[in-house]
Formats: sequence, C-alpha cells, structure tokens
Amino acid sequence: MSPAAMTATELPKSQSQLTEAAVASLDHLLDLAAQRVRDLVLEDGRISSRRMEAEQRATHGLAWLATYVESMRQLDAYAQRLTGEGRYGNLEDKIVQLGFAEYLAQIFGGIAMNQGEIVRLADLGISAKEAAEFRTDEIETLIENGNSPEIRAEITQLIRDQAGHSTFGDPGLDETMEQIRNEMRRFAEGTVVPNAHEWHLKNDYIPLDVINQMSELGVFGLTIPEEFGGLGLGKEAMCVVSEELSRAYIGVGSLGTRSEIAAELILCGGTEEQKQLWLPKIASGEILPTAVFTEPNTGSDLASLKTRAVQDGDVWKVSGNKTWITHPVRADIMTLLARTNPDEPGYKGLSMFIAEKPRGTDEDPFPAEGMSGGEIEVLGYRGMKEYEIAFDGFEVKAENLLGQVEGEGFKQLMQTFEGARIQTAARALGVAQSALDLGLKYAEERIQFGKALVNFPRVSDKLALMTVELMIARQLTYFSSWQKDSGKRCDLEAGMAKLLGARVAWAAADNALQIHGGNGFALEYAISRVLCDARILNIFEGAAEIQAQVIARRLLETRGNA
Repeated sequence: MSPAAMTATELPKSQSQLTEAAVASLDHLLDLAAQRVRDLVLEDGRISSRRMEAEQRATHGLAWLATYVESMRQLDAYAQRLTGEGRYGNLEDKIVQLGFAEYLAQIFGGIAMNQGEIVRLADLGISAKEAAEFRTDEIETLIENGNSPEIRAEITQLIRDQAGHSTFGDPGLDETMEQIRNEMRRFAEGTVVPNAHEWHLKNDYIPLDVINQMSELGVFGLTIPEEFGGLGLGKEAMCVVSEELSRAYIGVGSLGTRSEIAAELILCGGTEEQKQLWLPKIASGEILPTAVFTEPNTGSDLASLKTRAVQDGDVWKVSGNKTWITHPVRADIMTLLARTNPDEPGYKGLSMFIAEKPRGTDEDPFPAEGMSGGEIEVLGYRGMKEYEIAFDGFEVKAENLLGQVEGEGFKQLMQTFEGARIQTAARALGVAQSALDLGLKYAEERIQFGKALVNFPRVSDKLALMTVELMIARQLTYFSSWQKDSGKRCDLEAGMAKLLGARVAWAAADNALQIHGGNGFALEYAISRVLCDARILNIFEGAAEIQAQVIARRLLETRGNA
C-alpha cells in the first residue's frame, strides 16, 4: 500500500505522539504497581509503617518507578514546550529519543536503585504477562529506535560542538533565567573554578572575599522578598544559581543553602519582628546562618532528638549534642532545633530557635560560653567544614524562639523540606554537569592507541548517556521548582528530583573518573574531588532510602486506590 493510500490510523506516529502515548501507558502501570504494593502493606485496612518497613524493596521500588514515570512525563513536556517555542533542535531531539529508550527499557527490565540493587516489576507484584500488556507498540518503537549507536555517537558529537556553553542542550528556561545563569557562570569561571581544587585539597574555607562577592550578586537574598532586602525571586532562580555555582564547586553552591533554609524558616514561622530583624541581614550577607538539627545516633529520626532547651527567665538554656553541622564556625546565627517539652513524645515537644553566636576561627572555633565542638574530617563537600557541637547551658534569648511559640519546631522545619530538596537536586545537577565537562575535556585531549579517547565507542557512549540523564534530572528538578513557585504542594516532585539527581550525579562522576583511567584516581585531577563531592548527595537532605520511603507513602495514599 502506498503512503497516500494509508488511512489516518495507519499513518506512522510522530515522536510526540509516541512519547505521549508511552507516558499514558506508564501511568496505568504505576497505578497497578501502587495497588499491588498497597496490598502488601495494609494492616487492618490502613497503611502500616511496620509493613512498609518489612516490604522496603517493594515500597522503595514503587518510589523509583514513580520517579521514572514522572521523569518521562517531564521529558515529554520539555520536548513539546520547546517544539512550540521553535527551540527544539537536533541535540534536544536526540536527548529525548535516547532518554525515552533507555528509561523505558529500564522500567520493564530493571531500575537501579543504586549500583547493586535492581528493582523489577515482579518485585512490585506485577507478573511478566501483566507487564507485557503495558509495553505498547509505541513503547516498543521508542525502545527499538531511540538507543542506537548512531544516536549515541551523534549526541557526543553535538556536545563536543557546544563545549564551553552553560549546558549541553537547551534547558528550556526563559531569557531572564538564562541571564541569571550566565552571570553566575561568569563569576564561577573567573573566581571559583581556578581555586576550587586547591581549596578542596587543603581543606580550606571558601575565602570571605568570595562570600562577599556572592553577597553582591544577591545569592543570599535570592528568594527573600524585596520588602526584606532580597531579590524576591522564586525557586526556579534558586535552581539556576545553585546549579551553576555547584558546577564550579559544590561548597560554593551550598553556601546559599544555609541562607535559604534560615530565611524560609523565618518567613514561614517567624514573627513580624523576627522577619524585620533577621531577613535583611541574611539577604545582604551581613550574617551567615547554619542549620543545627541532626544529632548523633538519630540521623533522619528527628522525633528522637534529645537536645534540651529549658527556659530560665529571659533566656533558654540549651544542653545536648549535635553533629554534621555545616559551616558553624563562621556562622553568626544557628537555626537550632531542641526539645522544650520532655513530656511531649516525638515531634510535638520540639521547638526552633534563632540562636546567635560569635564567629570563630580554626584556633578558637566556638568562642561562646556553653558551646564547644570538633571538626569532622570528610572526603569531599569541603570549603565550609563539618563539626560536632556540644551545648552545655548555652544561652539563647527568649525573644529568639521562632514565632514565639513552643512545640512547632518540627512543623516549621517541614515547611522548608520542599525547598531544601529542590535546592539539593539543583546542586546535584551542577555536580553532574561538572563531571560531564571534565570527562568530555579529558576524552578529547587524551590520546591512546593513536586517537583521542572520545573516538572509542564506550567512552563516547558514557558521555552521551551522562548528557541524557542530566537533562532528565534537570527537567524533573525545574518542574518541582515551578510547582513550588506556583504555590502548589510539591514534596513528591521535590523528593523525586532529589532522589534521581543524586544518583545521576554519582553515576556521572564515576563514569567521568573511569574515562580518566588511573589519572582520575590521582588527587591532582579535579575529577577526584567531584567524585567525593558527588557521594554526599545521596545522603544529606534525606538519604536515598529515607527519600524513597517518604515518596512511597505519599504514593500509596494517593495513587491506584481502587
């Protein structure tokens, strides 16, 4: 039959029709998976935390499946958006093709929760026969056509042509966001990149003059409303800034996190007086905050916090131990979570404080009565330094109880989790992009067996897949920021962005080091630092296992409840 004689239903489907149909099928698959996993964790008709823990492989696998489905939805939306704006070029098209082919194949073949744990649909209670019903013709076509040697090679050649640009492929942001990105990129290239590796190797603090330049660029007041001296921008801008600064050095990208968390805590939970007092100082960089939440032996289990705060007249006296506190020595205030009511179990007895402290030095890190601590030496994520801190009657002004209300500390902290996880996902993007930059540069320069490494297919393939996964994680991250900026609940999307972004960053760093071969294992090469920096992303702001558990519970409450 000639093409002209084909009926409308017989005409070949366009790429957008294929991807749209694939996402629809995946949605139905996810509903079935949620039903099957719910059956495993129900107890007396309710979702049981005990059963969820016992069935972690299934519950966490559900979280990863949902993350992949949402990733495909956002990659499809990205292609449609750029097509409508006339910005959908050859590289973007090849990224979408390979992205769908690879992630669809993983959904039906096995998703890597980490290097050694592969979750399959059978783990979620879906048989091979049932799974086949969702593997539609459209999905088969995407898998078959999208992951060819030619497409992988073309992606690598296209990013070689774009080397030195801010990103590989149009990220789909508007002109204002790209201007912000370019400004941050210029600062990072001129000030941070030439020095980052030396700071890391010497375990030096990021110099104060660099922090002052960041203040002048508005990094610390980015999302603080203009009425309090900030720029009044949203989480999308925060993502752009965090990604570009973390691409240069995650320590610099993470400095903004301290201010972001403190400002959001005060904006959401502070009194008007507290907002007027602290927010302008945070926005200008006059004061540097640090977050003091975690305790030894508790990790993510904040309900078990033991640090006590007892009111004594016009002060609260704090006693207890905290750990993994980032940049506390040079901080001026601590957002400090402590138990003010020992009779209230779990989260209910916790309160949040804006605790003032003097800046310290390496020689005298905590020149404050009732406060001491020691440095925790770490593999990466340097430039700010990590500490264990002990409080023994440390005094906090009564007026600095956040919101002037007791027992709301955990609730106040929860309000910042969406933003913190979006920001962490954006930092992961920066680290992944840094790894890709380094891997590509080395692959082009290193000659082996008479030709550059980039000309070997498995090296080229690594670079292509790094590019694709980075764009997938980027679209998921920016989507979560848009949801947040629109005032919509986005804890699910933010959690997914963080979960995927951290894995993508680690894979990119690992693959880029592999491209370097033995040189990648040498401390003098920057990729050794990027690998160390990437590793922490899967742990802080909610370890991957905790993140998957949180995502799974939300899914079980909202999806596939037949």
